[in-house]
Formats: sequence, C-alpha cells, structure tokens
Amino acid sequence: MKQPLLATVFIAIFIACTTDKTTEMTETPITYSFLVGTYTDDASQGINQLDFTPSENKLEVRTIFPGIQGPSFVLANSAGDKVFTLEEIDSIPGGNVISLNRSSGDQFLSKLSELPSFGDHPCYLALSPNEEFLTVANYSSGSFSVYKIGENAALTHLQTFQYEGSSINQARQSSPHVHSTVFSPDGKFLLVADLGTDQVYVYDFDADSSEPLTLNNAYKVTPGDGPRHLVFSQDGKEIMLVEEMTAMLDIFNFEVGKITPKQRISLVTEGFEGGVGAAEVRLSPDGNNIYVSNRGDANTITVISKKATGEYEFTQQISSGGIMPRNFNLTADGKYLLAAHQASDDIVVFERNLETGMLSQTDWKVSVHSPVYLFRLDD
Repeated sequence: MKQPLLATVFIAIFIACTTDKTTEMTETPITYSFLVGTYTDDASQGINQLDFTPSENKLEVRTIFPGIQGPSFVLANSAGDKVFTLEEIDSIPGGNVISLNRSSGDQFLSKLSELPSFGDHPCYLALSPNEEFLTVANYSSGSFSVYKIGENAALTHLQTFQYEGSSINQARQSSPHVHSTVFSPDGKFLLVADLGTDQVYVYDFDADSSEPLTLNNAYKVTPGDGPRHLVFSQDGKEIMLVEEMTAMLDIFNFEVGKITPKQRISLVTEGFEGGVGAAEVRLSPDGNNIYVSNRGDANTITVISKKATGEYEFTQQISSGGIMPRNFNLTADGKYLLAAHQASDDIVVFERNLETGMLSQTDWKVSVHSPVYLFRLDD
C-alpha cells in the first residue's frame, strides 16, 4: 500500500517542477515603453514611442504623431489611453495645448482637443492627481494656465496667471520664465518654478471651484539660481528642486504649503570649469536615490542617496553618454535609466544597481531627432 503512495508523490513533484520550468520558459519578455517629446524640423517628425525589451536586445523608436511643431513635453493619464502634449512654436508668439487618443492597437495617436496655451513657448505640462485638470507652463511669457479635462479629454480653459519681475542675472532673468508646474501628491497644492524671478510659487488647489488655484505664498531661492524642475518625495513632505543656472540641487521640507530649506548639494565636482545647465531631477521608484542631469560643458548625471538619518549625500557622477541631457527617466522597476540627448540626437540606456543606486552605461543606444522629454507608460 505504501508504494503507490510514494509513486503518486513523486509524480506530483515531477509535474510541479515541469510546470514551473515550462511557465518560466514561456514568460512574456518585459518591454518598457516611453513617450518621447521632441523638437521638430519638418512634418515627418513629432511625438515618438520608445520600446525597450532588454531580454530580446531590442531598443526601438517610431513616430506616432507626426506633423506637430515642437512637442517638447508629452504625458499620458494612468490608463495610457489619453495623451497630452504642447506645441512650443519657435517662430511666432503663442503655443498650443493638445489632447490625443491612444489605443494599444493603433500605431498612431489621434487629436481630440486643442486650445491656446495663453502664453509664449509652453514647455511643461502636469496632470492633477485626480487626472481632471491640466496645467501648462509658458516659458517666454512667464505665465501658466490651467484647464479642466472633460469627456473624451476635451479641454476647457479656466485660469491664466501672468508673472512680473526679474532677478540678478540680466542676461537670463530680465523677465519671468515659468519652467514647471507640479502638483503635490495629495492634490492640495500646485508649485510653480519661475526661473526668471528666482521664486517658487505655492498655490492652493480646490478641484470644486470654477477657479481652482489661489496663491498661498512665494518662496525666494538664492538669487541667480534659476529654479527649473522639481519633484516631491513619495510622502509629499520633501521637495527636490534643480537650479538650472548654478547647477545646484535644493532639498526642502514641505508642510501645509510651506517651504523650508533642508540641504543644498552641488552638481559639479571640485575643480570643474565650464558652462552648466542643470535640467531634470527624478526620484528612483524605491525613493532611495535622486538623479539630476547637467548640460552645458558637463553632460553628466549625478546620483544622490538618502541616508538612514534622512539626510542626502553625493554618491556618483557619470557621463550621460551624449550631449545635452535635457531629460531622462527610469523604468518602473528601477532597473534602468534612459537619458535623452537633445544635441547628439540619441537616447542612451544605463543599468541601475538596485542596492546602491549607482549607474553603469550599457551598449544600448538609439537615434532620435532632438529628444527632450521621456514619459514612462508602464505605470
């Protein structure tokens, strides 16, 4: 009686092992996908999609919305079926904000709605956490606008704020230059970075109001810094702000709409000589590392790590692998970082050490005309 029982157990184990191996062998390869915002020279160029499948050694880019002028910023909702972009038109004043439809089965995007940005040279978009509102920063005119997103992503203009003023660098700061608009994770605040006046404006956000934004306060950074982009920590209690003109990273505490300084970290190493242009700041998915790009003569990505004490420290500085790393992004699992280079027309892939956060450049690289923004689609 014992022998059949043992045989049954053996067969069950054999089947389980075989099933595990079969499942392992037939697992679908992971593909990371990004929308790519670009500057354009002709009608064949526009918004691109990048697909990266490491296990199959594939890094591919295709144009999914040609014929648009300067879609330098692009993002999608969490479902990935609605895309928002802008037209940063060089030759004339003004610009546009556009919503598009995206279907996983389609090779191209289709336009749904278009409105003026109510300012010159729009350069940044943000979706509210509830995905019912969209904001756009207008760099040259020093203004920003907010829109309601209706059925089928139809846009309705609600407010435009125009700034005045200047700062100490008359070559770059003789007038306002709004460079980013960022919602707090809880959706209660909108932070607006103005490179031209060296200020970060904090707005209260009320989704139930016909005019949802009301100025709460303005925080003055170090004169001549030129605040550009910022990100919140995952809990919304810290802000990481990249200062374009001085290549500094400012880390602030943020509580009930108030900004207070915490740390200031240089993005250039001792002895560096040359021009700078700090650009993008990103957090790793695990929240342990901050990554910042620097253009000019530097062309680097700096890695900063969070210590057990809550303070931050410089960990690594590495060549971005190209010229003018205006933007970069990480995959959702934190395994890779992709750096987009406006001047060398390419996107370069780095591997990220999941324990230390340090980067190492891979051989993966793809040519793209003037890539200036990467939006992760696999969230």
